[in-house]
Amino acid sequence: MTQRCHELGGVNLGQGICDTPPPPEVLAGIEPAVRAGHNAYTRYDGIDRLRQALAGKLQRDNGIQADPDTEIVVTQGSTGAFVATINALLNPGDRVILLEPYYGYHLNTLKVAGLEPVFVPLERDTMALDVAAIEAQAVGARAIVLNTPGNPSGRVFSRAETAALADLCQRHDLLCITDEIYEYFLFDGHRHISMATLPGMWERTVTMGGYSKTFSITGWRMGYLAAPAHLAEPIGLVNDLYYVCTPSIVQHAVADAIEQLNADFYRQLAADHQLRRDRFCTALERSGLTPRVPEGAYYVLADCRVLGQSTAQAAAMVLLERAGVAGVPGSAFWHDDSGEHWIRFCFGKDDATLDQAMQNLEQAQL
Repeated sequence: MTQRCHELGGVNLGQGICDTPPPPEVLAGIEPAVRAGHNAYTRYDGIDRLRQALAGKLQRDNGIQADPDTEIVVTQGSTGAFVATINALLNPGDRVILLEPYYGYHLNTLKVAGLEPVFVPLERDTMALDVAAIEAQAVGARAIVLNTPGNPSGRVFSRAETAALADLCQRHDLLCITDEIYEYFLFDGHRHISMATLPGMWERTVTMGGYSKTFSITGWRMGYLAAPAHLAEPIGLVNDLYYVCTPSIVQHAVADAIEQLNADFYRQLAADHQLRRDRFCTALERSGLTPRVPEGAYYVLADCRVLGQSTAQAAAMVLLERAGVAGVPGSAFWHDDSGEHWIRFCFGKDDATLDQAMQNLEQAQL
């Protein structure tokens, strides 16, 4: 899709690159870090100042109290955190529950590691957590992957949903691996709940996050995880084996930004993206691509049946050719045909890019 979009000169709302400008505070930290000579390997789990900053952030924003010396690991993006976690804590053949729609990287990484994904769909219309369906697959499973706010669903799971899942994890002795990379992208008053804060869950939860999306630095590969020491230690060893460390200058620059930016930055981040969501969802509605309005993250699934195609891939290509707007076929997020009437768009774009996409949709005859 990206290649074809480039050939046609279209607007790419497919990949979740997030091309909004990074905050000046994070950019300003790079040159001083270079000039200070931070060019060598760091500790495998990250520099002390960054781990201290992350511990403060986790306590303040998530309610997680993690020891920066033994319970935080800095990783190559949140994807690096996921790779290190599943290879450290799981064995080939283990069954891992994956909620649908899923993030494709989660599925493919599980497959490469020799794990068996067990697909459990969210409820079709509301995309609510179907606890009964998870319960039916929990026997014999080793872990569950939870992404909230969700990509591509946009779901922000409620306290009732997370509490029910916490109870299920404890009854079935499931490791809970949470991807919380979009934790600051929250709309309409929704609140992010970290599974590790629920009673009985800290000891069995790996909380993954990062600043790729929050600071618009996806190419810097800046992630982390928090987990109890008995889980963090083996994960850290695998992280060292696969990646050695996250680039030193990136760690210093991100530590600077975490220390300098206050709550106003994160509130404004959410407010700006809610405006982008509202504008873009309105444009989708007017074009006949009915959106499932997201509660968080910066993706929206839109119903593409108006395009009259039998598959999401065909519909996405027709949309690109007619309107010059690229999205990801919904079939990329389900293992069966449940995604064939969806296209996913990323609205985490600068205003000029989003305006052009909206103009293209308005002018197209879909």
